[in-house]
Amino acid sequence: MAAERFTALEAVGHNSSDVIAVLNHGGFVVYGNPVALRFFELSAEQGVGSNALALIHPDDRERVVQSFLGLMEQPGGSIRESLRVVTPSGLEKDLDLVATNSFDNPAIGGVLINGQDVTQRNRDQVELASLAERFRVAFAENMAPMTFTDLEDRIIDVNDAMCEMVGYSRDELVGRDSTTFTYAEDVGITEESHRRALAGTAHQTRYVKRYRRKDGRVITVEVSRATAIGPDGHPQYFVFSERDVTEERKMTAELSKRALHDPLTGLANRSLFEDRLDQAHARARRRGGFGAVLLIDLDDFKGVNDTYGHVIGDELLAAIADRLRRVARATDTLCRFGGDEFLVLVEEMSNADEARVIAERILEEMVAPFSLRGTTFVQRASVGVAVFDPSAEDVSTLVQSADIALYEAKRQGRGRVVVFTPSMHQEAVSRFTLAQDLSRALERNEMSMAFQPIIDLANGAIVGYESLMRWRHPERGAVSPDVFIPLAEQSNLIYDLGAFALRAAAEAMTELPRTDGYPPYVTVNLSARQFHDRNLPRLVGSALRHHDVAPHRLLLEITESVALEDIAGSLEIIEELTALGVGIALDDFGTGFSSLSYLVQLRPRAIKIDQSFVRPAAPSPQSDAILELIILLGRKLGVMMIAEGIETPTQFNRLRGVNCRYGQGFLWSEAVSLDKVDDLVQRLHREPPVDHNRRRPGRHSPSR
Repeated sequence: MAAERFTALEAVGHNSSDVIAVLNHGGFVVYGNPVALRFFELSAEQGVGSNALALIHPDDRERVVQSFLGLMEQPGGSIRESLRVVTPSGLEKDLDLVATNSFDNPAIGGVLINGQDVTQRNRDQVELASLAERFRVAFAENMAPMTFTDLEDRIIDVNDAMCEMVGYSRDELVGRDSTTFTYAEDVGITEESHRRALAGTAHQTRYVKRYRRKDGRVITVEVSRATAIGPDGHPQYFVFSERDVTEERKMTAELSKRALHDPLTGLANRSLFEDRLDQAHARARRRGGFGAVLLIDLDDFKGVNDTYGHVIGDELLAAIADRLRRVARATDTLCRFGGDEFLVLVEEMSNADEARVIAERILEEMVAPFSLRGTTFVQRASVGVAVFDPSAEDVSTLVQSADIALYEAKRQGRGRVVVFTPSMHQEAVSRFTLAQDLSRALERNEMSMAFQPIIDLANGAIVGYESLMRWRHPERGAVSPDVFIPLAEQSNLIYDLGAFALRAAAEAMTELPRTDGYPPYVTVNLSARQFHDRNLPRLVGSALRHHDVAPHRLLLEITESVALEDIAGSLEIIEELTALGVGIALDDFGTGFSSLSYLVQLRPRAIKIDQSFVRPAAPSPQSDAILELIILLGRKLGVMMIAEGIETPTQFNRLRGVNCRYGQGFLWSEAVSLDKVDDLVQRLHREPPVDHNRRRPGRHSPSR
């Protein structure tokens, strides 16, 4: 009977792609087509008699059962349902169905189910909804400005961030192209990128251009463009993601400037200078012409920092940089090399002599005093110059060559220009080698002290000795102090030599023979760095105490210029030395240009008259008058006056004639080692070089 009842339905259901089934009053399956059996994962035997309602997802079951029961009360009625089923294997599927009460239909006699498997469709819809939401978040809600344009660069859509960045509303932008807000000079950047995208050579590009906002402000933007490709492989539209990099670029530029420029003066630093030098060299080789590196060093700049502090010192460096800018040409590069040194790279010179002219112009610019915070400074400089031409294979050593020339400029007296020559390099190598040897000279016992007597011109008695450092090099022999002292000055070795000289002088004072029962004094020469060293009083006191020597027997010699480098600091040091009982002797007196009022402040115990007054190039009554005035000045101040460089009886008699009391020079002796002083004393006693009328010597002391 059942087979006859479903014959027509089977004919339809067998060929249908829909789920077709018939349920009885209890919800049990009385018929299911092949699609239904596959959908519910039932075999033909399992299908008939299975409880269809039991396969409904638990969350949907009550709702569907209620609808099914309601349908039972509606002969010929229908309901639509969307539900989920759970197959015996646990697989969850979606089903959209129409259920019709067909109990009155003798061909069916039950509830006819006609449904469709919508599992994949629903999943696709969920995925599409998810994609739509992701797109909404990625585009509309994105904080990064984004734009869609068609293939003609017309705007299809923009997000709020883009509108905010350019200052236009969405309505003002959609349908228009990017020239609306692109900076006029950068339109070509967009056009070139657009052409490449359409040609298929750049599906993704990134570039930077400027936008002009609606309010007129110009910003810099990094643009990322991607091309959407259709199924046919051709471009469909463009997607832009943009980023305002205005502040980032400013910061990068500022960091770059800081990395390549000196923060104090704003001039190029070493890295930038070296790059510019390489470029200048390359240009010179291509075009011809000359170039030069000028190394400028400020003379005695340390005194400014020590006297007025580093704030004033920094302001002076900035003011000097401004003056260099006034002298420099547009093609020149200015650099602060470090400390108080500056570099100038000069290009496009027609001849090598132009470098000297420019360097001299720089020195002329420095002549005018600087006025800072109510204080006026006169700041001089020295310049070393190194020139290069198209034949130069390498310019990496130019700064070194300029430094060698600068050393020579300072050696010649500062405040001048010297141009490098190859011979200077050999001299520099020799100096370097000698400096290396000097650093080991003390430990190798190559250093010693020699002593030149200081004579009472009235009776020929030795009243003291000037101690002079000597260096006996194992290969070069005797090296002049004029050579090795400047080398030591360039390093801290000068302090070691100074300490050695003080110890040796103190030790010598315990061995030097007395004159008529009175011990002689000893003078020790100090360089600028030694004298201004804050440890000097401590070193002096230590040397004197170690050898138990009376402090008044020691005189420290400094030149007038050294004392006046930092007058305030000099007075402090002199006060400390005076408190120890040690005296100061001013060397080379008369060669400086300082005010005589400083002489009163310095209160030297002795003044050594420069030999240029002792043996003038052209003796005359005027030169005698000047010498006599110097001696008279010293006598009025109660200062011991010592004439240097006396070599002949004529010079001796001249000094006696102007009442000079003390002197030294080759007329009596050159400086001799300590072990030969006794022989020197005996020789002078037996054979005095001049007639002193054999007067009995009195007490001769630097304290008298």
